[in-house]
Amino acid sequence: MSARFGPAGNSESFSKVHKSSLAAPEWIRDFGLDCYEYQCGKGVRVKKETALQLGENARKAGIALSLHAPYFINLANPDHESVRKNNGYVLASCALAEWMGASRVVVHTGALMGRTRREALDIAKGGMSALLTVLDAAGLGHIALCPETMGKINQLGDLEEVLELCALDERLIPCIDFGHLYARSLGADDGREAFSRMLDRVEEVLGPDRASTFHSHFSHIEFTLGGGEKCHRTFDDDGGYGPDWAPLAAETARRGWSPTFICESAGTQAEDALTMKRIYDQKVLEHDVKQK
Repeated sequence: MSARFGPAGNSESFSKVHKSSLAAPEWIRDFGLDCYEYQCGKGVRVKKETALQLGENARKAGIALSLHAPYFINLANPDHESVRKNNGYVLASCALAEWMGASRVVVHTGALMGRTRREALDIAKGGMSALLTVLDAAGLGHIALCPETMGKINQLGDLEEVLELCALDERLIPCIDFGHLYARSLGADDGREAFSRMLDRVEEVLGPDRASTFHSHFSHIEFTLGGGEKCHRTFDDDGGYGPDWAPLAAETARRGWSPTFICESAGTQAEDALTMKRIYDQKVLEHDVKQK
């Protein structure tokens, strides 16, 4: 099994031709990709009938599905009403994932809200544990939750924080957004050495099985020195935006891992995902030649 590649939502090139995401799986397959992350960032508003049809279309096209839960989830907020809403958002996302046949749901970890990072993380860990209990009670505990590394410095969700969350339960799989980590490190987390260090750490904390099948978002990111992530860019944007995909592709190929890479470029996510796949395939070939 090798790495999978696909877009987050629909690229502009798709939307110029199709009005409905029901056409996305076949279009993505014909484009040369093999996975698709359905976006519910602004809320879960999909009818069951539509979700079932999308799932059937994905199965026919051989496209693996994941789903992004609403962006406004904040596991680091202990307020009773906030917890109730968070649980409802994730429960609705997992129900939708079940109808679609999506195996993974990406969730944001939250904001510090004036708390120390330790305080916020402890709150989020309690919230995540309670959330798993809610999903089990609803018969949705088999859907993997993927806490995401975040791009703004004042957000909870650096790599260590996400790994500590994922250590709570084997069903939790990290969503490592390398663009976000690049942005919150102000460009430091880039290059073969940095990627090797990060992937080593994932394996150290979670073990080889979960590490080798991690979930990932990737795009070039513009950041500010004061806050981290500013906006997503495309591979064709001028300005020297990072991180660099080639060394990450080489490091993934060297390990023989099979993660899912979802491209979040701004409007060209399918095109850039295909570029990522082509570079990765080349790195796999280069590695295989070295091993002979």
